[in-house]
Amino acid sequence: MIVVAAAAVLSVSGGQDVTRVKVQNSLQTSFANLWALQQTETGHPMTPAQVHPAASCDKGGPNVPDAGPGGDWICQMTWTGQTEPGKFELNVHANSCFTASGPGSKVGSFTVTDTAGREVTNPVYAFDVCMDPDASA
Repeated sequence: MIVVAAAAVLSVSGGQDVTRVKVQNSLQTSFANLWALQQTETGHPMTPAQVHPAASCDKGGPNVPDAGPGGDWICQMTWTGQTEPGKFELNVHANSCFTASGPGSKVGSFTVTDTAGREVTNPVYAFDVCMDPDASA
């Protein structure tokens, strides 16, 4: 099962649509939905509203503006049940979509065992997201 979380399909428009706030908001929303799915699949039902994700993202370090596409976005994120942030690496594309991969120590491995005992793809191990072009910031 491949999970793709897409807020919107965007035309190729360049970097002005990729901002720190948009990346953080998209990551938080998508992660909340996928974490709730993973938890429910593994027998710990929860809703996205119960996840409470908080992301702080940076592109390329302190000397690079936090805007535009690139494979150098790093986001530190906390959520319900996590006392220390997990580091998510993002590859943000010019079409305002990105691929995020989370830390296995926090989100689990590529597969998880569901309530029926089957190995299923872990939806938060790596996922694709498209940012909402109409979102502010």
